[in-house]
Amino acid sequence: MDKAIASIDIPGVKKLRSGKVREVFDLGDQLLICATDRISAFDYILPTLIPRKGEILTQLSIFWFEATDHIIENHFITDDVSAYPPAVQDYADLLRGRSMLVKKADLIEVECVARGYITGSAWHEYEKTGIVGGVTFSNLKKGDKLPTPLFTPATKSFSAHDVNISFEEMKKTVPAGDAEYIKKKTIELYDYAHGYALERGIIIADTKFEFGRINGKTILIDEIFTPDSSRFWDKECYDRDRSLVSFDKQFVRDHLLSTNWNRNSEPPELPLDIVEKTAERYKEALKRLIQ
Repeated sequence: MDKAIASIDIPGVKKLRSGKVREVFDLGDQLLICATDRISAFDYILPTLIPRKGEILTQLSIFWFEATDHIIENHFITDDVSAYPPAVQDYADLLRGRSMLVKKADLIEVECVARGYITGSAWHEYEKTGIVGGVTFSNLKKGDKLPTPLFTPATKSFSAHDVNISFEEMKKTVPAGDAEYIKKKTIELYDYAHGYALERGIIIADTKFEFGRINGKTILIDEIFTPDSSRFWDKECYDRDRSLVSFDKQFVRDHLLSTNWNRNSEPPELPLDIVEKTAERYKEALKRLIQ
């Protein structure tokens, strides 16, 4: 199995943040974002690594940033390690394939979720209330395609669980004009990628974005349309019998739910077969979408 990367440190370069998966380094007016092979579930970083996961996340994000820049400007600059600043060149081999140089932006602290199908937290909300994202529906079944994609924002948390909020609540923290623009772009991005992926045998059931500001202009940041930020389903299985076979980390969530882990303590190690099958799912998403 490929060697997995648990963490990345670059002596002499300030690390701004070590997230669940990514390490973010400060390079003045730019950031260096490096994806490790860590995986998280239920707001915990799992003790087991998924080899090559960070490379796959990075390559997919770069592909989508370049494919959607006609919809909205984004923060991606380059993934050409030879063009990175001299301060990180000694670590070129480690960074190659799993990092990107990006513009530094002020984060808009809202998770912007687009839902085209009912699943996940939206399904749980619907089961209790009959409402999804402020819209009332009737007779929906888990996995159903929604009549039109919904924008369902959530609070942004680096250490706890994101909490779904209404669009009106979002406008209390984000100026109304910016909120409307972000909502519009979230749906446009989802519609574009959903159509593209569908032709390649993948249903993007839902996804989330982050936005930032540079000199007052709203741009797309972080990662987009990866198996960590989206639910990818096998279209063939969905069309055949509505099986929600995933190419994302839902496979890991399902495994953890089958164990006796209470989700309120340190998570267990993943068995080797779960690691291998998860890695294969991520590789299959990459293969179908960009290779």
